[in-house]
Amino acid sequence: MKKFLIVLLFSVLLALSACSSAPKSGTPIKDFNYTDQNGNPLGLEDLKGKVWVADFVFTNCTTVCPPMTANMSQLQQEVNDAGLKDVHFVSFSIDPEIDTPEALKKYGEAFDADFSTWHFLTGYSQKEIEDYGPKNFKTIIKKPQNDDQVIHGVRFYLLNKKGEIISDYPGNEDVPFNQIVKDIKSANKQ
Repeated sequence: MKKFLIVLLFSVLLALSACSSAPKSGTPIKDFNYTDQNGNPLGLEDLKGKVWVADFVFTNCTTVCPPMTANMSQLQQEVNDAGLKDVHFVSFSIDPEIDTPEALKKYGEAFDADFSTWHFLTGYSQKEIEDYGPKNFKTIIKKPQNDDQVIHGVRFYLLNKKGEIISDYPGNEDVPFNQIVKDIKSANKQ
């Protein structure tokens, strides 16, 4: 009988937690303040109160970055088509010594980026981004000594209005655009 009551109590608590309307929280990221494609500062504080999607790319990439950036461009368009306002996109350069603001602007233009909500960031050292990405986004970033191709993950990260990662998705292929837009809508309501 005691086991039955414990199971019953656990079931009731589980059902109540599922009905909770508390905002979805996630993993907070550390503050940053970098430079965008226009040479302007952009930091976590600038994104507070906004839902945003992040990824890690570099302009000299010959493999996964072009499809990732094309997919982010498509996502930006789908978000706009869905009428979602004030959703931002942040692409952190993982080759900051090569990726100047000018290089990032040219790269973004090649993918029809709407720079009013899409920020390509640089203005930090290679070591800094190699520390920041893994510690905050749990992704690998490593520039080999004798190679211009940076090793990195290929995920898109959805962050809520508090700067917390609430979900991640494949960014280079089989991107679940409909699910991301649905999750953005949900996060925008909170």
